[in-house]
Amino acid sequence: MAMTNLAVIFYSSTGTITRIAREMARAAQAEGAEVRLRKVAELAPQEAIDSVPGWAENLERTADIPPATPDDMVWADAVIFGTPTRFGNVASQLKQFIDTLGGLQAQGLLAGKVYSGFTSTATPHGGHESTLLALGNTFHHFGGVIVPPGYTDAAHGNPYGTSHFTGNGTVPVGEPTLAAARAQATRVARFAAAIRSVRFAA
Repeated sequence: MAMTNLAVIFYSSTGTITRIAREMARAAQAEGAEVRLRKVAELAPQEAIDSVPGWAENLERTADIPPATPDDMVWADAVIFGTPTRFGNVASQLKQFIDTLGGLQAQGLLAGKVYSGFTSTATPHGGHESTLLALGNTFHHFGGVIVPPGYTDAAHGNPYGTSHFTGNGTVPVGEPTLAAARAQATRVARFAAAIRSVRFAA
């Protein structure tokens, strides 16, 4: 049987989500999945990018990561979306990519896949859960199988998905967040493999 296909699709401005996404990709590969790590397009004007420390640098550091396309969604058995919170909601850059998927959704090509999400916020109560719950609304419309981490692993402090508090850029991603990311990606890969096996056996 072919490998499980898993896509990690994310938006990151200053690098926090990038760090988590890379760790999730490695964990899913270690679980035996074929992984596509993809970033969505940047929409912010250059003057905004230049005004925030680390934003331009992150764009340079992620130059090796291919842009996400609708084909990545069709290819994948599982998709993990990553986004920083924006006023307790999904960042516009990731939402713009999602908004291009209406044709695939209408054809049923996004249904029956495993979906999960992760996020980061600047402040301790800045929208961790609300951002992930908002992302989940999309998964319902896709007809997806939502696989959150829950409290299934000691690494998880957020049952909705891995999340990190950046302290307005003063708290780098550390081992607790990376451990949660690995556990979530492993769980998603295992569920996707199980669903794929049932689909091919039917």
